[in-house]
Amino acid sequence: MILTDSLKIALMVTSFVFIMMLLIEYVNVATQGMWQNLLKRNRWAQYFIAAFLGAVPGCMGAFSVVALYSHNVVSFGALVTAMIATSGDEAFVMFSLFPLKAAILTSIMVFAGIAAGYFTDIALSGRKILPDNISHEFEVHADDYCLCFPKGQILRQLKNISFQRVLLIIILILILCGTAYDFIISRTFNWINTTVTVSALFALFVILTVPEHFLEEHLWEHILKQHIPGLFLWTFGALIVFSVISEFIDLDHLVNSHESILLVIAVLIGIIPESGPHMLFVTFYANGSIPFSILLANSIVQDGHGALPLISLSKRGFLILKLINAVTGFLVGLFCVCCIE
Repeated sequence: MILTDSLKIALMVTSFVFIMMLLIEYVNVATQGMWQNLLKRNRWAQYFIAAFLGAVPGCMGAFSVVALYSHNVVSFGALVTAMIATSGDEAFVMFSLFPLKAAILTSIMVFAGIAAGYFTDIALSGRKILPDNISHEFEVHADDYCLCFPKGQILRQLKNISFQRVLLIIILILILCGTAYDFIISRTFNWINTTVTVSALFALFVILTVPEHFLEEHLWEHILKQHIPGLFLWTFGALIVFSVISEFIDLDHLVNSHESILLVIAVLIGIIPESGPHMLFVTFYANGSIPFSILLANSIVQDGHGALPLISLSKRGFLILKLINAVTGFLVGLFCVCCIE
């Protein structure tokens, strides 16, 4: 059961990040890198876009910010902003159980995320988080311009189809089938199914139409070979480890039996890069068992599965991110306990 559940989540995370990286790479080449250059030069735009993507219910927005950060388009502070602003799949439950309080909670998380992101970039100015052994920049070559959709060459490319194009087509078809038949994403998350399906269909169009240079240099050599294997293995491994740990620790009992240090427990459990444990705090708050400050602290620290792709990019970056989130969550929660509630 643990292996199956971990495999499904790892495939979902890897599939969506792969599609997002592919689409971002496509847009970047088609625009000659103009959009990323504008975003790189405007740090506040990075924070607001990251906060918006993080605040979108679910993990997809957070995955998108990880993809942008992995290619040095947004700063580490913007990544912190997104992870503080997101509450993962729990957001769906919160907006269904207590929509007004959920909106207030999300608004506080957005402001806290932007502030934390800004101060993070100041504190870490000039320090590198991503390792040097992998190229993280989006590549733009002189001969890429206007070649994303080469008219008159598409049929010829398909008649003389390469091994790389065939394999990428097969991967996207498997993602579409896995989504349609409830293997990768449960049908209870209909909007996620729709998002992945639409994105995968457009990604399939990209694979079918781009020239060999773009396909081999950008999609095959850069995304598939450099990023995806490590991303899947680290995500799958991390999920198994945390699932095994949760089998031996009764989180429900832990939260109920230590109310005097409930804030600390909420922060510590929030560090777990998994959606399940945090649902305890949503349920307890909905039942009136814990105050708003505890739910807020846990929601700030936790990011669902959003941070999982970061583990494959930089384990040091993952630890720094979680430490910043934990400190932010504790301070905001403590302020609410002392000054508001």
